[in-house]
Amino acid sequence: MELMQQMSLTRRQLLGTSAMLGAAALMPRQAWSAPDFKGIELNLMVIQPHVTGGRIVADEFGKATGAKVNVLPVPNDQIQQKATLDVQSGSNVYDVIDYWYCLLGALAEDGTVVDVTDRIAKDYAAADFLPSIYDPYTLYKGKRWGVPYDGDSHLLFVNTEILERSGLKPPTTWDEYLATAKVITEAETANGIFGTALLGVKNPFMIGCSYTNRLAGLGGDFFDASGKPLLDSEVSIAAVQAMLNVAPYALPTPLETGFEQGLPAFLSGKAAMIEFWTDLGVNAQDPAMSQIVDKWTVVQMPIGGANKQHRGSLDAGFGLAISAGSKQPDAAWELVKFACSKEMNLKLTLTPGSGIDPIFTSVLDSSQYKAAAPKVQAAGAQALNGALAWPTGALASKMLQGLADELALVLALTKTPEQAMKDAQAAWVAMLNG
Repeated sequence: MELMQQMSLTRRQLLGTSAMLGAAALMPRQAWSAPDFKGIELNLMVIQPHVTGGRIVADEFGKATGAKVNVLPVPNDQIQQKATLDVQSGSNVYDVIDYWYCLLGALAEDGTVVDVTDRIAKDYAAADFLPSIYDPYTLYKGKRWGVPYDGDSHLLFVNTEILERSGLKPPTTWDEYLATAKVITEAETANGIFGTALLGVKNPFMIGCSYTNRLAGLGGDFFDASGKPLLDSEVSIAAVQAMLNVAPYALPTPLETGFEQGLPAFLSGKAAMIEFWTDLGVNAQDPAMSQIVDKWTVVQMPIGGANKQHRGSLDAGFGLAISAGSKQPDAAWELVKFACSKEMNLKLTLTPGSGIDPIFTSVLDSSQYKAAAPKVQAAGAQALNGALAWPTGALASKMLQGLADELALVLALTKTPEQAMKDAQAAWVAMLNG
């Protein structure tokens, strides 16, 4: 989110207001009455990027209820392994799990998370959530298994100072994006500045997002109406080619560029563009973290091919679920409700480093969010309309990692886009046909 220099309500005031609201967070359907949980201890599993937000939730839930909440970080790529092993081994350490929405089917099938369909129906109104994320984040085989927590989608962040030096404007198409990256890298590489930072590390959260941003922008989909994969379609191959085309003009080297490398490069003015989650706007405008304060803007992801409609991709995205191993499922649910309330979502969305983006329409459209982040709010609201959802079936994580492996071979120049996507298509079909 972008925090403008001249705004009527400062971030500190916003966070102070949110803090007061946090202890009495309103649920979408009804007022939340803080239960007395003195003596109760809960363990909240969170991914590494959510540690700051998790600690805020734990602290305020503890103040409101008397409970002690331990925040237990895990790497993004170990959620399923650790959560499932915890239940199957009988260790039962975790009470609440911060899950990547593409793991939903696997976690449900393995009996790792519990069905919360009735709890959600009682305590939430579906219409309050952003329509593009509610079902993908929670629904599997007709049941709800969690509550949206972090509404992730990418936007294109641009260093306006760098672009202006070359007489350029933020790109609106993938062809313009490529041309912009090329011009800037050729003009500024001697100064250590590159046209873009392309996330290309071999996992779905990095190279997978780079691919799906282009797939969505070119009007593509993962599956056809019958459920058949479309990885070897013309549009899909074009998306891979677009990623490959820009690699020579990206921060070296894309295969080793994750958010740990791309984010500092953009914030230090060494990368002119980066496709990233909306919370980057908080960091970009924070002098403690950024050298590009007031020197950046954000736009919707580019379009291309026959597609004329800007369309986002649900890149990453997380929910909170009750672990099947929790011995305190009712208390765990209260923690989920607290963390996934409108007020807490607003507070975390406005907090630098929380890693949390809007999940509620009311948060995305709120006057506070608009005042604090007008550019990000506008671009994000438009991008989430009809956003491309990723697979969420029982085999989704294996399918997506296999896709990431093939995409990495393309960036390594080991396979052509056509060959890689042909092989990825065959692998997906084989897995789905079991």
